[in-house]
Amino acid sequence: MVFTDFSLVVFSTLAQLAVGLTVMAALQPRAAGESGEVKLKVEWVTAGLILAAALMASMFHLGHPSGSPRALVHLSTSWLSREILAFGCFGGVLVLAFLTLWKNSGGSSLLIRLTAAVGLAALLVSGMVYAPPSFPALNNGVPVLFFLLTAFILGSAFGAYFVGAERQGLLVKVLATSLVVGLVVNLILPSIWLSGGTVARMTGANFYGSWLYWLRIAGEFVVPLAVLGAWKKIPAWLPILLLLGEAAGRIMFLNSVVHTATNLGGLY
Repeated sequence: MVFTDFSLVVFSTLAQLAVGLTVMAALQPRAAGESGEVKLKVEWVTAGLILAAALMASMFHLGHPSGSPRALVHLSTSWLSREILAFGCFGGVLVLAFLTLWKNSGGSSLLIRLTAAVGLAALLVSGMVYAPPSFPALNNGVPVLFFLLTAFILGSAFGAYFVGAERQGLLVKVLATSLVVGLVVNLILPSIWLSGGTVARMTGANFYGSWLYWLRIAGEFVVPLAVLGAWKKIPAWLPILLLLGEAAGRIMFLNSVVHTATNLGGLY
């Protein structure tokens, strides 16, 4: 994996974590009083800092970072340009919601929900960036599904840091459901690819033949589901394990999916 790919791993994983935190903040009921408000503000600031780190990492993928604003002139023809605009809008409403929270003025609940909605829309746009016809295995809704799963898995896991143990019930349900869906999708999808055309079959073989794929299945899905089933809560170390699992999944997403030019000039 080259460095430019690593920057995409960091950008996409952290940006989806930030979106997940805002979605969980919109869904999670808070404790009444000052304690609940302080935790919500800290969670919101954390989401903003994570998004800032993600956007900073994305700069390392650009040949000329200083020219990144010019990407917006291609909105009519480029999903990448639309992704930049979508995450810019997400960051804008995230900051606006924080200012409203900080001043304890009315409308903060509405802005929190709006931020979550804009974040989910940004994930849909981002998924389209990775679904071109040259990637038969991804030329469908798979990238969007992967990105939504990342947001819900990491958002619910890291959201547990900002609520008391007695209020983790909703987050545990969201996390367990997301992990079950993620486990099923990741186990079945390579089989579907193996039943497709030549290029899709190569992608399926890459996944099933990778030790990283099986390590992720065990470490991100099987073990955490066993922990949630036994403890009924999200221990402090679990979000870190899930973040590593999502990073491993993103590495495979960017490096193991085969495009149509792979065998150009070679035997197949």
